[in-house]
Amino acid sequence: MKTSFVAAMAAGLAFISGAMSRGEGQEKIPGDVPETLASAFRPPDAFRDDLGTYRSPLLRDDGRPVRDAGEWRKRREEILEAWHGFMGAWPPLIERPKLEVLGVERRDRFEQRRVRVQVAADRSMDGYLLVPEGEGPFPAVLVVYYEPETAIGRGKAGRDFASHLASRGFACLSLGIPPDQIVPGRGYPEIQPLSYLAYAAANACNAMAHLPEIDPARIGVMGHSYGGKWALFASCLYERFACGVWSDPGVVFDESRPNVNYWEPWYLGWEPGRARTRGVLTPESPRTGAYRKLVEAGRDLHELHALMAPRPFLVSGGSEDPPERWRALNHAVAVNRLLGQAHRVAMTNRAGHDPTEESNEQIYRFLEHVLKPGRRNRGR
Repeated sequence: MKTSFVAAMAAGLAFISGAMSRGEGQEKIPGDVPETLASAFRPPDAFRDDLGTYRSPLLRDDGRPVRDAGEWRKRREEILEAWHGFMGAWPPLIERPKLEVLGVERRDRFEQRRVRVQVAADRSMDGYLLVPEGEGPFPAVLVVYYEPETAIGRGKAGRDFASHLASRGFACLSLGIPPDQIVPGRGYPEIQPLSYLAYAAANACNAMAHLPEIDPARIGVMGHSYGGKWALFASCLYERFACGVWSDPGVVFDESRPNVNYWEPWYLGWEPGRARTRGVLTPESPRTGAYRKLVEAGRDLHELHALMAPRPFLVSGGSEDPPERWRALNHAVAVNRLLGQAHRVAMTNRAGHDPTEESNEQIYRFLEHVLKPGRRNRGR
C-alpha cells in the first residue's frame, strides 16, 4: 500500500511538472489585455514554472493526479470540504439579505448611499453603496476593510478604492469591521473569524446581486492588508464572486513575516478556552486553532488560490507579497491550464506595504479588464 501511494505521488508530480513545462509565462498575451497589465500575467524569469515546495492542488488527497476538468471539479470540492472542516462549516447563506438605505448624498459622477446590509442571520453591517451616473446594470466591487469610510475617501490616503472605482463606472459597496469584533466565542458561529468574514462577504454579494443597478454576473471583491485577507478568503470560498483583488495580504503562510499573521485569533488561530500572546510565534506563544491544524497537515493558501480557477484574480503585491510568491501562484496557473484557460492569474509588485498611485491604477485597470461589458468572466 505504501509503495502504491509513493508511486501515485511520483506519477502525479511528473504529470504536473510536464504541464508546467509549457509555462503560461511563455504564452503570448492576447491583444485585449491592456499593455499596462500584460507584464502582470507573466512571472519573472526567475520564478517561471517554479512550483516551490508546495504540494500541488492537482493531487488528490490519496496522491492521484487530476487529469481533466471533471476530475478537477471533484478535487475542488475535496479542497473546499477540507478547509471548511478545519475552519468550521458556514451557516446557510442568506439568499436575499436585507439592504436598507439610510441616507443619500450626491458626489461627483456618482450617488453615495449610506446603507445597512444583512451579512448573517443575527448581524448587519453599515456601509456605503456608490452607484455611478448613467444606465446600469453596472459591474460592481465589494470593498472590505476595518471600516467603510476609508474606501469612500474619508480615511488614509491611497485607500479610497470605492470612490475611484465609482468614478470609473463601477457600483461599489464599502463595508468594514474591526477584526477583534469578530470573535466566535461572543455569540457567533464557532468558525474561525476569517472564514466568518468570508461568509459575511458572501451574503453581501448576494445582497448586491439583487439590486437592479448591479449586474449579478459581474461582482468582484477587493481589499488591502487586513481587507486583502478578507477578500482572498471571500473570493476563494464563494464562487459567485467573478474575480478577486488582494492587496498585499500575505498570499501564503509565512511565519518569517510578522504581518502575514494568519496565526492570530482574529484570523485562523482562535481556539476555545485557549489564548496566546499577540505577536510572532514563539515556544511560549505557539500556533493555535485552525492555523495550527492547517500547518501540521501541510496545507497552505495556494490551495485556496486554486479554488478561483477559472475566475481571474490579481495580487497587488507589496512588502508582504514579493515576486517570489509566484511559486505559490504558479499552482493556480497550472489549474487554469488544465481547464484550458490562460491569463487568469496576475501579480504586480511595489516595494512597500502601502498602496501607491501606480499600484492602484493597475488594480483599476485589472477590474476594468475582467468586469467591464464585453469582457464578462462568469467562470461558473
